[in-house]
Amino acid sequence: MCLFLYDDDPDPDEQAPAGLLHVPVRRTATGFVLRTFRTPLGERTAVAFTGRARLARVLGAGQPSIRLAEPALRSLASPLGIGRLVLDPVLSAPAVTAEPVRAEAAVGTL
Repeated sequence: MCLFLYDDDPDPDEQAPAGLLHVPVRRTATGFVLRTFRTPLGERTAVAFTGRARLARVLGAGQPSIRLAEPALRSLASPLGIGRLVLDPVLSAPAVTAEPVRAEAAVGTL
């Protein structure tokens, strides 16, 4: 294990602190709650963004958020059983539609 950080190291041992993060939240009748997500394999995760523009690009301009440091976000997520934090995700699943895709329609597109 390397204890030194080099400029060209693609996987440094120590990550630099991200500073204050933009954390997506949901509005409820009593205030705001942490918005949680799932990884492609179904694991629950907390998500944060290093800039408001990055959050808006992925979740939309109307997505409410709060500013938290990483340790505070981990403290909020931990009681929910969430140990993973994804920073600046860029990929997401397509939007769910109200009408299901019919098998015969899907076969016709192959």
